[in-house]
Amino acid sequence: MSSGLVRIREPSGAEGLPPVLFNFDDNLLKALANLATEELSETGVNLLMAPYQRRRAVNAAGLLERRSRGIRDAATIDRNNMKILRAVLLQDNRNFLKVWSKTSKSTIMYENGKIYFENYQNCYSCVHSEPQLLYKLPKRSKLEKFEDALLCLSPLDKTLASPSDHKPSLLVLTADNWLYRLSAETGEELQRVYLSSNHKFRYLSWDVSQEMFYVKSVQNKETSLERQAGITQNTVMHLAIFHVFPLRVVGILEINKKVFGNGVTDVILSQGVLVVSYSNKSVKLYSFEHITQRYLTEKLTLGQQCSLLGGKTVGDVPFGIPVNIQITDCPPVLFEVSCSDKSIQIGGYPWHYIYTPPTKRHRGCHHICSLKDSTMATNGIQNMNCCSLESDEIFFHPDDSGRIIHVGPNIINVLKILGELDSGSASQIVKDFSMETRQNNTSTPQFTVTSSGRTVKRRFNQLDDDPDQETFRMLEYEDELDLLAAVVTNGEEGEGRAHIQLHDNQSGQLLRTVELDEPWDETYRHELFFNKDTIVHIEQKNTNFCCHVYKLNAVRK
Repeated sequence: MSSGLVRIREPSGAEGLPPVLFNFDDNLLKALANLATEELSETGVNLLMAPYQRRRAVNAAGLLERRSRGIRDAATIDRNNMKILRAVLLQDNRNFLKVWSKTSKSTIMYENGKIYFENYQNCYSCVHSEPQLLYKLPKRSKLEKFEDALLCLSPLDKTLASPSDHKPSLLVLTADNWLYRLSAETGEELQRVYLSSNHKFRYLSWDVSQEMFYVKSVQNKETSLERQAGITQNTVMHLAIFHVFPLRVVGILEINKKVFGNGVTDVILSQGVLVVSYSNKSVKLYSFEHITQRYLTEKLTLGQQCSLLGGKTVGDVPFGIPVNIQITDCPPVLFEVSCSDKSIQIGGYPWHYIYTPPTKRHRGCHHICSLKDSTMATNGIQNMNCCSLESDEIFFHPDDSGRIIHVGPNIINVLKILGELDSGSASQIVKDFSMETRQNNTSTPQFTVTSSGRTVKRRFNQLDDDPDQETFRMLEYEDELDLLAAVVTNGEEGEGRAHIQLHDNQSGQLLRTVELDEPWDETYRHELFFNKDTIVHIEQKNTNFCCHVYKLNAVRK
């Protein structure tokens, strides 16, 4: 994988992340060293693996000794490090212990070993045995506050012009339309670009595969006065698109009703495709490469003059970046589908897409179809028929295996697509494995008798995600350890508790369970992140937020 493009605001997997080399804290290194000196027969864990250019297997001590002497092949050592860490993590004498908690009155964000407080102003690193403050930025005015942020990790296989381009950076959008590139380690300003004085930009998002990100403006909505005067607002929003490594501008394009039609509700850029959603629940896909090739009027370079600005400098106040992608007619539609929640997912091998038809009778019913000809796959309708407050989720597995994960309140199904690329027959959806909770089998009676002897019929049955029984709440994938972490809650004893089940990603086998110390209140929002030897739980408590950090430690007897 060439680069690390990481979404901050919304939890995501490790898609696009480069391997992290030797990023272990002191306690973990000590644990590895202790493990290396133990008798492998006593541990019950097989740590034998084939090292570099040799057929004779060596143990963990040999791998660590070779690394200390500087004999290192980056990919091989990183892979072996993860094998060792996984073996340590799954030992009976190791456990995750809470080492740190911190509350805040504002939302807390976590990404790639860093915790952000006070709207990205304060940053803590989780690399050490306890989180440590990396930097604290000066307070900013309301006009200059951070609206959104992205964490950017440079590729390992490229030589970049500036040394600062190789270091992790935080891309930040401010309320006054400035785009900053800050050092992710110190908060130092590395670069700044002024976007525009004509459009209000608010959101940042990645197009990971293209090593691009885009800045989206707020939507233009017709006011009541404009409607009364018969004035039509054709411009829906603007997108400013940038390449990274190094930072350079592609341009700004306008999403216009005259081009894309009425009813546009949202636009995103993903996998080199412009995805446009409409109020009639349809989604249309357009090639962004085709758009730039046909409608780009002038190439722009940050810090240099351009004719669209009358000779002014691109990225300077007050001119910013001009609209240099001017779409005059509707581009060819690559793909179109009507779906519930305007949500469509594309992935798998051969290529398939997942959607829910936009009708009430298909609610909770997910269709899996071939992208080539929209043919429904055999067993392609997946419906858990669950009765729950939270709807089930279905998505393509982030491990790039082409599998599909379907998460319900009491079961998680991992599905495979069986089919050939050039085959004329429909592909088939089969179950790879399942993970299930322990459900309370005591059924609630339909009728109850009051003290006066009156028979009363219950209006509702028990929900599948009832707090009183074990329920899957979320699922995380740790790509470097190849583990699935499922959060399970249970409130049988009156207080909501939660634990994390670690499953093998290839077989679904339950390998170990990690208990969380703090109660789990389902009425509030929760996020959980699993990154090698660290577990981070962010919860909301009324109007406050709290972050809990667990670290892998040896259990003291």
